[in-house]
Amino acid sequence: MAKKIEAYVDTSAFIAFLDRSDTYHTLFRRLFAEPPVLITTPLVIAEGHAWFLRRYDRTRAMQFLAMVEDMAPLDILDIGKSEQVGAAKLIRKFSDQDLTLADALGLHIMHLRKIKQCWSTDFHLGLTGATLVTALGT
Repeated sequence: MAKKIEAYVDTSAFIAFLDRSDTYHTLFRRLFAEPPVLITTPLVIAEGHAWFLRRYDRTRAMQFLAMVEDMAPLDILDIGKSEQVGAAKLIRKFSDQDLTLADALGLHIMHLRKIKQCWSTDFHLGLTGATLVTALGT
């Protein structure tokens, strides 16, 4: 059996998966049912936790963290100074965009690891050429 392709997963994909009112909920429920190896960063997890905390409450935010901790196959990458510097360079490169540090870090990680597919509803994650699953019509 061929190895499944790895994909970078962004905050918006986690939110769409868990929030039934999200436009992309059905798509991400299907994708998360049989995921490839997924890669993300601690900043994405922090953004997701904060979103559920602000939008709902502490209970939903803790449920989000529990889901992420139990999710397989999900690799939460260790982030160091070199990754942060790479993200900051992308923020400067795309200074005409409202690019968050979390988004820039995702772009940098996808470039470093040669990840071609991104699970996100945020068009910023396609700035360097990754294909957003929302654009595939899947």
